[in-house]
Amino acid sequence: MKKILTVLVLGVLVISCTEEPTYKISGELAGISDGMAYLDQRVEGKYVHIDSSNIESGLFSMQGSVEMPEMYYLIIDGKRGAKSFFLENAEIVITGHADSIRDLKISGSAVHDEYDQFSESLKVFYDGFREISIAGRKAKQEGDKELEELYNSRSDSLYKAFTTYQLDYIKENSSSYIAPFVLRSNSYGLDATELEEYIGLLDESLATSQTVIDLKERAAILKTVAIGQPAPDFTQNDSLGNPVSLASYLGKYVLVDFWAAWCGPCRAENPNVVKAYQTYHEKGFDVFGVSLDNDRANWLQAIGDDNLTWSHVSELNGWSNSAAKLYGVNAIPGNFLLDKEGIIIGRNVRGEELQEKLAEIFK
Repeated sequence: MKKILTVLVLGVLVISCTEEPTYKISGELAGISDGMAYLDQRVEGKYVHIDSSNIESGLFSMQGSVEMPEMYYLIIDGKRGAKSFFLENAEIVITGHADSIRDLKISGSAVHDEYDQFSESLKVFYDGFREISIAGRKAKQEGDKELEELYNSRSDSLYKAFTTYQLDYIKENSSSYIAPFVLRSNSYGLDATELEEYIGLLDESLATSQTVIDLKERAAILKTVAIGQPAPDFTQNDSLGNPVSLASYLGKYVLVDFWAAWCGPCRAENPNVVKAYQTYHEKGFDVFGVSLDNDRANWLQAIGDDNLTWSHVSELNGWSNSAAKLYGVNAIPGNFLLDKEGIIIGRNVRGEELQEKLAEIFK
């Protein structure tokens, strides 16, 4: 009998020691009786369903396992927005109202608690941006250009401090599970060399993180479109359905301009691009517009409304545009300035910088 008990005890110990750690999500939402809840992860820029659950009387649950804590997204079918949170193998409780997904409360994840603390530390910057923005708009409305430029300068300085703070956090917390996410949030402003430098600072234990994998892939893409590299060729259809290739612009200085009709900053930058085109087109400058639109009618209307008289192409599939992926474009407006041989000589040159760059070229 003692032998039987010993075997049973050993069996329980083996099972308990080899049992895979899991996450257990328990959700309780007000404002919804039934539906579907989805747990998504961002993979190669796309959101992929990892888990799901029926919602019954506002309650849902999910269970599974993750290799390491990473950012995931809770989506409620039929509701706007998503709740981003760090998922780890722990008992996690999600509560709140279904109509305020982004405001849902997450408890039970120590890593997410760390992320909340980091996010809280950024509020001083967001408050500063808001105050400067309000004051800048007021100065513009009152026609005080000197004061408006002052606030623009302050905004630029604050943005640099905002970025530096986050990059310093990565340096000082290189083994933190949230460090890769912070780096991804700031990667759009880094070139290939800078991005690789920060990836190299991350602890080796984070190497299999999906975010780190994506960052390494982005760094590889950025190398191919760095200043001094030949611009990768691509072909897309113009507004009449005719294929137009970037290679057809060889022999001219060309600005490859990534934009969209729905992008406010793009539309604000368009007059500057129009000015550059009208000033230097006869001297050998051209623009090749690549739209990240989904709606053809909106795309064509914006071209007309903004007087964009150069060639435009689009796949009308938004951020899935193959040229945007080829060039590592994750934010618009974005552009690449090429010389007559198709070599990249500038990236994201906008406003006065574009005018000055072209003036130097065509002096």
